[in-house]
Amino acid sequence: MKKVIALLTTLAMALTMCVALTGCNEENKELLGMSESPLAAPTLEVDYTVPEDFKIGFICLHDENSTYDLNFLNAVDAIQEAAGLTDEQVIIKTNVPEGDACYTAAKDLATQGCDIVFANSFGHESFMIKAAKEFPDVEFCHATGTKAHTEGLDNFHNAFASIFQGRYLAGIAAGLKLNEMIEAKEITAQQAKIGYVGAFTYAEVISGYTSFYLGAKSVCPTVTMDVQFTGSWYDATEEKNAAEALIAKDCVLISQHADSMGAPGACEAAGVPNVSYNGSTYESCPETFIVSSAINWAPYYNYIIKCVVNGEKIDADWCGGIAEGSVVLTGINQDVAAEGTVDAIKAAIADLKDGKVSVFDTDNFTVGKETLTTYTADVDDMGDYKPETEAIENGAFTESTKRSAPYFDLRIDGITLLNEKF
Repeated sequence: MKKVIALLTTLAMALTMCVALTGCNEENKELLGMSESPLAAPTLEVDYTVPEDFKIGFICLHDENSTYDLNFLNAVDAIQEAAGLTDEQVIIKTNVPEGDACYTAAKDLATQGCDIVFANSFGHESFMIKAAKEFPDVEFCHATGTKAHTEGLDNFHNAFASIFQGRYLAGIAAGLKLNEMIEAKEITAQQAKIGYVGAFTYAEVISGYTSFYLGAKSVCPTVTMDVQFTGSWYDATEEKNAAEALIAKDCVLISQHADSMGAPGACEAAGVPNVSYNGSTYESCPETFIVSSAINWAPYYNYIIKCVVNGEKIDADWCGGIAEGSVVLTGINQDVAAEGTVDAIKAAIADLKDGKVSVFDTDNFTVGKETLTTYTADVDDMGDYKPETEAIENGAFTESTKRSAPYFDLRIDGITLLNEKF
């Protein structure tokens, strides 16, 4: 029975993730009770022809049971269909740990004739670099990594997306929900506290929960946030426990940077509104799910394949945003979200596109009750944790412009860390 339930959950997540990356058509809207996505992925434009002998290999930390890895795998399906790749041209390796197993997998993909090898987890990076040095004629691309711009290898590349924009938009949905709860006298303005389940105290997670908080704060000025870390990217039990601990500390809405159904499931059981990540959890949590942001990796896959096919150089660091279709939102659960959420998010998207709003505008947060005018960040990531790069320009923290992976690691006022795991 447990295997059957797990399979059904996986299928449900796969369906709803497809909605996240493609938007909702009218049939899906009626089926799911959700609005169309305010920020859906655009149709991939493939203006190249892939040779018959082309191959691309993918290395994933987990499998489709992880919302994080499912996101990458759905993007593989999207680019395979758009570019007309056969099953023989796409090789996928799942459940590859962050260790020598990654090097072995990368080497195997290279020897099988892959022109591109892509790995999706931060801890894969050093092993991808090792393989890149051994196979100089193969392009090695790595998501979430930090070392491509300092390694100086022509065939090793990092990629990420401006997901802090998506989290900021999802935060607006959270803040509007808090306002609705305040107006309904379910909570007071001072009780508007969000709980956040984080994996590690890495800059990627800090950037994520901070941008989410700032989105909520932009519409609900009294909001505060508690963060509970799990010390794992994917641990359903720890994520469930963290969400339950946050609820016990009077958090009235929960979000997360974690990859299982642990936190959303805990929210559904407790009747606490939830903003998920990497795909809709509507089918499993219809009474509490509001919206989810995600990175759409299909545009990056499209970019690197086009570069290889056309003999062009792949950027050492690539960061896609709203314009590239790399940042997406699911449809919004109209039964849970506050009235006006769709319109508010659409207006914020327009402001982000026009440059009227910067997520990390220093006028919108303080550190130690002080507004920052300068901050040196550890962008080069040489392993010594020594900052070397000025990150504040024109009154804003310039996230993911000095390198693709996030480096925002500020501890801003209004957010309390309940524990820290590295």
